[in-house]
Amino acid sequence: MHHQIDSLVYQNRLRSLPPEHKLIFAIALFCLSYVAPIGVQILVTVWLGIWIVGYARIPIKIYGELLLIPLSFWLVSVPALVISGVGLEDISLVQADIWQGIKIGSFYLYFSQQGIDQARELFPRAIALTSCLYFVLITIPFADILRILKSCGCPTIIIELLALMYRFIFVLTATANEILTAQSARMGYGNWRLEMRSLALIASQLLRRSLENYRQISMGLESRGFRGELRFWHGRRYQANWRYIMEALAGYLLLLVGTGWHYAHGI
Repeated sequence: MHHQIDSLVYQNRLRSLPPEHKLIFAIALFCLSYVAPIGVQILVTVWLGIWIVGYARIPIKIYGELLLIPLSFWLVSVPALVISGVGLEDISLVQADIWQGIKIGSFYLYFSQQGIDQARELFPRAIALTSCLYFVLITIPFADILRILKSCGCPTIIIELLALMYRFIFVLTATANEILTAQSARMGYGNWRLEMRSLALIASQLLRRSLENYRQISMGLESRGFRGELRFWHGRRYQANWRYIMEALAGYLLLLVGTGWHYAHGI
């Protein structure tokens, strides 16, 4: 998946647009989605889906699989939000918050109405905010993001750490996939005991190979005259598309008006 996303970043139909415009667009929607009501958050998610799938031509299957990630995290967090418990002697303190419950000995387990409301509000917000991040991830190459950070005065050490971390994500995933394939071919996951042993071997091998890859990268940088600063070459020219700019501004203003109307009328 990660290699596929990295290739789509350079092949999508919005690749020629200035990355600064796309980043400002995503940040503005991110801030709006954080404070907007549920209806506006749903509209932001749909609108970004149109930009990513319709304009950028990202396959809907890949984008759908990406949206399953925040959905899975939400599903995992729902029980912690919704299910609560209290002793029978304190049940009167939470009576107003009980939606449904059951008595288990001297303990009362119940569904919290406040937790249900929180879970209901959390889901559209999580999807909307994650969609903003996906827009950046899918349409802006990481090298352009580093360039923007550098032009904004971000410390060099942070930019270099981000570049190395991004590089090592691909190295580690490729290494893990190779080890998993080799272990599966040797029946390394035939039973629970073998699974635990194989997972322990993966952890140890990833650590050893990560240190080895770091040593090789350090030697490569020194052999190329590294003097404490990574330099990136950006040779691609970008061209603003006024149609996309006007559509983005018009849509954002409509969402902003909808948010203001919601809070003004207290709905």
